[in-house]
Amino acid sequence: MASLEEIRAERLKKLELLKEKGMLPYPIATKRSHSIADALSSFAKFSRDNKRMTLAGRVMAIRGQGALVFFNIQDGEATIQGFLKRDEMDETLFALFQDAIDIGDFVECTGTLFMTKRKERTMQVKEWKILSKSLRPLPDKWHGLQDVEERFRKRYLDLLMSEEVRARFKLRSKIITSLRTILNDADYMEVETPLLQSLAGGALAEPFKTHHNALDIDLNLRIAPELYLKKLLVGGFPRVYEIGRNFRNEGIDMTHNPEFTMLEFYASYETCASQMEFVEKLVKTLVKNVLKVSKIKSGEDTIDVSKKFAVASFLDLFKRYASIESPEAMSREDWRLASERFGVKVEAHDSIEKIMDNIYKKACRPKMIQPTFIINYPAGFSPFAKKQEKDPSLIDRFQLVIAGIEVVNAFSELNDPLEQKARYEEQDIKKKGGEGDVSPSDEDYLEAIEYGLPPAGGVGIGIDRVAMILSDTRNIREVVLFPTMRPEQG
Repeated sequence: MASLEEIRAERLKKLELLKEKGMLPYPIATKRSHSIADALSSFAKFSRDNKRMTLAGRVMAIRGQGALVFFNIQDGEATIQGFLKRDEMDETLFALFQDAIDIGDFVECTGTLFMTKRKERTMQVKEWKILSKSLRPLPDKWHGLQDVEERFRKRYLDLLMSEEVRARFKLRSKIITSLRTILNDADYMEVETPLLQSLAGGALAEPFKTHHNALDIDLNLRIAPELYLKKLLVGGFPRVYEIGRNFRNEGIDMTHNPEFTMLEFYASYETCASQMEFVEKLVKTLVKNVLKVSKIKSGEDTIDVSKKFAVASFLDLFKRYASIESPEAMSREDWRLASERFGVKVEAHDSIEKIMDNIYKKACRPKMIQPTFIINYPAGFSPFAKKQEKDPSLIDRFQLVIAGIEVVNAFSELNDPLEQKARYEEQDIKKKGGEGDVSPSDEDYLEAIEYGLPPAGGVGIGIDRVAMILSDTRNIREVVLFPTMRPEQG
């Protein structure tokens, strides 16, 4: 079996042969008259009329039979068979195709359409030219990329060789398009906020740090757009949303990638409760628009989004799934001891909320398959959520879990600047104690809301996780085109 270096050397010789025969191996333009999909959709008419047309695409298979050559070309949307017959075209062109064209090359083909005896829709090629000569062989058609890491590193080959992978990313695109439509129809305005921020706030996460040379200042890649979006509510825009990248300097696992795509939207005069109703409607509409069904396959389970979504209190989940009978009365030491039962690691600086959350993620969340809203979180779980008026020990927050994955985080936004300052001070104490996932005091944000932030409901939706659920995949790297990878060892 020839090595990659030998194959590449052979293809370089073919590149020189094309040049010797006067054919540009990388021309600027093509005379393509139709896409392959267009040719196939009107195949009967085009073949009946013997219409001469020009198609272009990548050669994906070649089958030579002496004076006859069959090959397949694909243009990204469709595939058609090409047919060369030595006696019915220029012999030099016929021979050059046999001698210089490989699987992976892009070619332009001019001819007419006909149906073979085997009922294969085909173009009889009278003329052809090279559009791009490939110098490396494509993966084996039947085995594709066997190394999972290689699939993610060389996503272009993964897409090229797998219709399933291409379909998954088309689905992701439809998800984003549909979400935009839903929000636009609900009178939300799309905006853009900074990716580079002097303070990385709006979430509890460790940021990536960088430096701006001209201004000589340190900056952070944003961990969330939240604070800037709420400043827009202060500025008078009643409903805003943003779809964009966030960056968090955290571990990589099945549902986390250091850069990921979020949808966040905020509406003045809405609450956690009203946004919960809107989110349920949004999810149902999204699934209907994108998948045209109301039931989603999720591994061995079937998720039914047509039913009313379940609602559960956060502390009750520990009773239901972790056999912890009185979570509301437990001390930090009690939670630390409980963590040992579930194999959850606890650092000396971890807050009680972080320990609770890690146990919940290990013991409770994976068991919630059907869409479930979780409410009634303890107050320490978010520095930006309002406390409930009837029970200030809880915040007015909800999360939506589907297929054991957190998809949505939302709350009634804290708009009391004095309480916000106090919450920030609590975060600063946690940071001094060694906790990394905190939201630091942001004086600029505090000043903004002192001008008056209207009561509002804010929602964050993880686009990548939605794509995982709707495509029935279990790893976030399957729905991120170019996930973050450790460099290959040379």
